Amino acid sequence: MSQQRNLFGQLLVALVTPMNADGEVDWAATEKHIDYVISNGADGVVVTGTTGETSTLTDKEKLKLVEVGKSVAAGRAKIITGGGSNETAHAMELYKASEKAGADGVMIVTPYYNKPTQAGVLTHFRMIADATDLPVILYDIPGRAGIPINFETILRAAKHPNIVAVKDAKGDFAQASRVMNETDLLYFSGDDGNVLPHLSIGATGLIGVTANIAPAAYRELVDATNRNDFHQALNVHNSLEPLVRAAMNHVPGTVASKYILHGLGLIDSPRVRLPLVGPEESEAARIEADIDLVKQITGLSFENFRPDRNAAAGGALPKVAGTTR
Repeated sequence: MSQQRNLFGQLLVALVTPMNADGEVDWAATEKHIDYVISNGADGVVVTGTTGETSTLTDKEKLKLVEVGKSVAAGRAKIITGGGSNETAHAMELYKASEKAGADGVMIVTPYYNKPTQAGVLTHFRMIADATDLPVILYDIPGRAGIPINFETILRAAKHPNIVAVKDAKGDFAQASRVMNETDLLYFSGDDGNVLPHLSIGATGLIGVTANIAPAAYRELVDATNRNDFHQALNVHNSLEPLVRAAMNHVPGTVASKYILHGLGLIDSPRVRLPLVGPEESEAARIEADIDLVKQITGLSFENFRPDRNAAAGGALPKVAGTTR
């Protein structure tokens, strides 16, 4: 079926939330990082998603991230708020507030921990979509949520006028093709290693973690597929492979991405909030070994990569930085 009008673009970055040494959000660094990814080709920025440490951000911080994103983007990119809540009523309140704060869209993660039935998942999605006029992206990530979004649930959810897209971090390519064939949903790859395969079977674009580090390379990958130059797209995919491995395979993507961004001098601190902690020595060594394999990547040089294991080891905070509300 023909897809929805593309409301978000193709290259969306699942933004990290830069923090200072005390574990508070570094708003100046956040502004700088948002500008970095947009200036290097991002069509959209997903704030307060998994990579943005949504689980340990306060609601006040989440709404301010939307406001800061809108201000920095200044019309150059869409700002989408992610995360939400596994409590439907709280998610509805948060997304309504995000709409007032200026968000261009919302991304709803499958309810986690309480593991509802598919009927509960569908009701959760529909009630949130009813609560806002913003376009909705469904986020399918069973590795974190504990449950998938079944095809039949996606098919039923797609009938809601506000539900326009899916972010796929499940890696079921047969279901992906079926969703694209049988619905009008926009389809976004949510697994950095699967971006090119998803694009090759018709996905709209990506919502990526590694794109925090190398947005210009992902822009080139998307543009190459758009002009059917799959030879060049494969070259870019292969050049990104060790970076994707460094960012996604050894520790949570948030932790590794901040460690790499700090080593490149793109953010001032690799700090994360508990229960996330910085990489241990052995984990940092594996990240660095993969970085050593990275060759030339569009728009980025790793010659000046200077990892700081001491700063990363301070990732565990002695205090709780905030609550979820």
